[in-house]
Amino acid sequence: MDSTLPRRRYVAWRTAIFAIFMASGLSIATWTSRVPAIKLALGVDNTGVGILLLIGGIASIVGLSVSSIVLARIGARRGMLVTMLLFAVGLVTIGIGTDVAASVPIVLAGLVMWGFGNGCLDVMMNVEGAAIEAQSSRTILPLFHAFFSFGTVLGAGLGVVLIALGMNVLAHAGIVAVVIAVTAVAAVANVPARAATLDEDAGASGWRERVAVALSAWREPRTYALGVVMLGMSFAEGGANDWLALGVVEGHGAPQEMGALGLTIFSVSMTVVRIFGGALVDRFGRVAVLRVLAVTAVAGLLLFILAPTTPLVFVGAALWGIGASLGFPLGMSAAGDDPARAAARVSAAATIGYIAFLAGPPALGLISEYIGLLNTLYVIVALIAASGFFSGAAKPLAGSQVGLGHR
Repeated sequence: MDSTLPRRRYVAWRTAIFAIFMASGLSIATWTSRVPAIKLALGVDNTGVGILLLIGGIASIVGLSVSSIVLARIGARRGMLVTMLLFAVGLVTIGIGTDVAASVPIVLAGLVMWGFGNGCLDVMMNVEGAAIEAQSSRTILPLFHAFFSFGTVLGAGLGVVLIALGMNVLAHAGIVAVVIAVTAVAAVANVPARAATLDEDAGASGWRERVAVALSAWREPRTYALGVVMLGMSFAEGGANDWLALGVVEGHGAPQEMGALGLTIFSVSMTVVRIFGGALVDRFGRVAVLRVLAVTAVAGLLLFILAPTTPLVFVGAALWGIGASLGFPLGMSAAGDDPARAAARVSAAATIGYIAFLAGPPALGLISEYIGLLNTLYVIVALIAASGFFSGAAKPLAGSQVGLGHR
């Protein structure tokens, strides 16, 4: 039964979800940091690596799509524990497939567990984040997403150190898997059971009702409008992660280290705004912030494309990162406005956003073969503009205090 928690339990709950977001980012960076070693050990070419990435992405999308059904069956608390342990086992399986068996099928099996677990967890931890927002009546989801970014930075840094020490993939994955498993058990122990996160047991008829509610989110026009908001910003973030550095180098003729610097500027700008963005939303309102950031992202991306000098390219990258920072977390926050339907709506909106995040960069790469990379980025400009146009859908629902502004 939902009720207002004592301050101590609320802080423990919030800290636990911070840790879970960070663990998810850590797991993703662990995989990506070891792709070159996995490629070498398996003896596959770039096409083979692309297939591995595709299978992992498909498993993530499947996890996102069925997450609301998992939630309906076992609730967020048990669901987060199970899925975190699942992708921890997936990481170890990837290590075994790489260093013990040198087997592509075993690595693929690990990737399926890793991708499916992360996809399911993503919705559940965002549902928990939305429940925490409702408890505090403040916008917190951007900060949770900043902790996900911290996890990716931690994972990448750990990868650099362990690779430099000569540690193989299995040992690296095993260390991270233990950290994730311990984090899962400790964090979930501090997550209270809440009706809003479907933690109450449901009988057969109750479970069927929950599934019906989960599927009903796909029949709501607001779901698709929020999906457009998140789709545009997912393209902006995913496109930058995969193509920004190359755009600096090949599009503007800068040295390779300048490409890495441009991506760093984008990532730091995005993370900083996610840390402090909640206060902006509580002051000016969710819709106003989304519209301003959409304009900022469009301006930044246009400057990035058209800038005549490298310093201006970096200014464009910073504005691009600032503008793209809050679209996804605020879309999640808006989807969770009604606690009774938060799980279903967050799952549906997240599925739309993550399909764009995963499928967008390869699609941009295909288009760039015909019109050039910098010209291809105009596609993202158009999608960001659409995101800003549909941002009115993120207006808080009646009864929600999160994202109203004027605090």
